Amino acid sequence: MDVMDVKDTAVRLLRLLSLLQARPHWPGEELAERLGVTPRTVRRDVTRLRSLGYPVQADLGTHGGYRLGTAGRLPPLLLDDDEAVAIAVGLGVAATTAVSGVADGAVAALAKLDQVLPARLRERVSAVRASTVQLPGRDLPRVDADVLVALATGCRRTEEVRFGYLDHQGRAGERTVEPYRIVHTGRRWYLVARDRDRADWRTFRVDRVRDPVLTGRRYEHTDPPDAIAMVSEGTNLAPWSIQARLRVPFDVAEARRRFPPSVGVVEPDESPGGGEPAAILRVAANELGPLVSFVAGLDCEVDVLGPEELRAAVRDHGARLAARHGHPPRG
Repeated sequence: MDVMDVKDTAVRLLRLLSLLQARPHWPGEELAERLGVTPRTVRRDVTRLRSLGYPVQADLGTHGGYRLGTAGRLPPLLLDDDEAVAIAVGLGVAATTAVSGVADGAVAALAKLDQVLPARLRERVSAVRASTVQLPGRDLPRVDADVLVALATGCRRTEEVRFGYLDHQGRAGERTVEPYRIVHTGRRWYLVARDRDRADWRTFRVDRVRDPVLTGRRYEHTDPPDAIAMVSEGTNLAPWSIQARLRVPFDVAEARRRFPPSVGVVEPDESPGGGEPAAILRVAANELGPLVSFVAGLDCEVDVLGPEELRAAVRDHGARLAARHGHPPRG
């Protein structure tokens, strides 16, 4: 085997390892197609990974294929033990913060690292977490990194999770769910999952989850919901008595960037228009005042589509501002 063949094989092995870490199960033919090789080459590469210490397991039968075991070496980052512990602890801290753009990636990376972390290092990471106290922010509930890892692992492996749960009245119960997605709103973490006992999709606040356990039972989601929309509906609209519909001059992607799930629900504008970008923003409150202030504070043109009492309140607010500053209201 010449130098180029060795290089190609090494690159392919890393690519194969990355694919095995990305999904809980791969059919052999699909792996061969993704790698651009024959199934026989995939079998040889799997043997090579095993010789390097990676526990690649083969599943036989109609739905056979390959999967990465849960007790392998660290990913090929050339980390020593101290570095691995530091990264795991750091990811755990980052995962439980509300820093935009950091927490989601930290949870995903932590779940991936946790899958291959040796037992001796798991004990060290647990010891550091147990002896570390984080000063919580005002009104921000604490989320346990180990809980996040367990739920994220369930999502990634499509593996059932059983846990204790405190409802909004503080009553304790037990839930068995098929986890789908974890959503971070900027203030809280939510798990979107199919509740097996209730045979329906539900959202769960992660800070209320206790002692999650992966049961080993696998499943396949059929027609899963839009996780972000489901969390937004449940947290920003359902609890409030007045729900407003606003048209904003942005396409859906830009509107969702400007108005995250912690603000409201963004939907496509399906009304006939002149071809200009537009989206519908749904926000809610228990009184008109906060909604009027929200509309007045937007730095873009906005059409208040409803309800009518909000339209009237916004008009009155505009008239008062215009009168106070010496300009008669329009129309």
